[in-house]
Amino acid sequence: MTPPTPTLDDTHSASLRSWVPGAHDSGSDFPVQNLPFGVFRRTGDLAPRVGIAIGDQVLDCLVAEREGCFDALTPAAREALRAPSLNALLSLGRGAARAVRGAASLLLREDSREGVRARALQDSVLAAPREVAFLLPAAVGDYTDFYASLFHATNVGALFRPDSPLLPNYKHVPIGYHGRASSIVVSGTPVRRPQGQTRPDAGAPPLFGATLSLDYELELGAWVCGENAIGERVPLADAEERVCGVSLLNDWSARDVQSWEYQPLGPFLAKSFATTVGPWVVTLDALEPFRVSAFERAAEDPAPMPYLTDARDQSRGGFDITLEVWLRTAAMRSASLAPVRISRGNFATMYWTLGQLITHHTSNGCNLRPGDLVGSGTVSGADAGARGCLLEITQRGTHLLTLPSRETRAFLADGDEVILRGWCERAGAVRIGFGECRGEILAAT
Repeated sequence: MTPPTPTLDDTHSASLRSWVPGAHDSGSDFPVQNLPFGVFRRTGDLAPRVGIAIGDQVLDCLVAEREGCFDALTPAAREALRAPSLNALLSLGRGAARAVRGAASLLLREDSREGVRARALQDSVLAAPREVAFLLPAAVGDYTDFYASLFHATNVGALFRPDSPLLPNYKHVPIGYHGRASSIVVSGTPVRRPQGQTRPDAGAPPLFGATLSLDYELELGAWVCGENAIGERVPLADAEERVCGVSLLNDWSARDVQSWEYQPLGPFLAKSFATTVGPWVVTLDALEPFRVSAFERAAEDPAPMPYLTDARDQSRGGFDITLEVWLRTAAMRSASLAPVRISRGNFATMYWTLGQLITHHTSNGCNLRPGDLVGSGTVSGADAGARGCLLEITQRGTHLLTLPSRETRAFLADGDEVILRGWCERAGAVRIGFGECRGEILAAT
């Protein structure tokens, strides 16, 4: 995991300061060096609008554009900031998002001419989180979830195939499946415990009822920008230009339903009932200071095929992003106990890079469209404390997780709230984060 020489511009400078309160508080996720995109509604106003997180506030891009704060942008980019979702901006490509982030950086700096003008408008262009409701960042047309962590694949495989945890194709091809876009929800949306077919007794017929093995999966979701025609492949050298940024993502899973249905065609109803994404899209440009080399494969591993090989991607295609899972039960809330952290991993451990996922997805001519969402797969590490789901942590429910409330968990119970967090830190760079991705389990109907 060798840090490459980052491609930085003035938006990354550690000396930048914002006029917005809280932007440079210790531990803030949203300094002026970050500026992630999201979509929200103001209290009393049903119109969705694009926002940018800064400190403890949200920059209302709709109002800011009307006030002339983005006049330096192209007409198409300004029109995209008046849209009710990020789809219009994503359709313009990563370059347009980069330009918007650059313009917002000038607006929110304390020492720029643009910042002085924007500060005078702060009562109209800023909104406090308590005054807004967050929405999905984009209307998701298609959702694909990958399986890009070698450690996760090995840990899960060992539970079902101890003698041969990895299937023969894993180190040759990025494994994924097509998920359900209609059930993707934004952070804070309750998740109803799903029902489905299970077969707890191999010698008896299957049953239908509420899942008893509800799980989370710690992931990142990549938001696609630009478009390729059907039949047009995206070379690995160009793949990252098709990713605007990434959000926290929780791929909820009904493990008992999954184990009964996944053969021969893979996950279906065990995954399609809900996927939760964080409200903020942290751009790849904001993540530039935190690049690392791609995961170092073992000497005996097969080299990626030529279409999945690019020297630049290998030298700088990884990202040093710390990712955590926190859990708070209903009993913990009643006792005013804080959530407890149950795992911490790092995105740099992923076997396949984001660029490789995009390139492989299009290698058969599949067209990716603006607003498509690509899940990384569960982020797990080599250590027990870095396992990204309860299936791994509890070893398929055989080693119970004990909580500070003295409760135990094999899988999630009704009333449990799962909280994902993520951030990046490096010497010489300002810490940036992703906010939170939350979901509370409701009982089955």
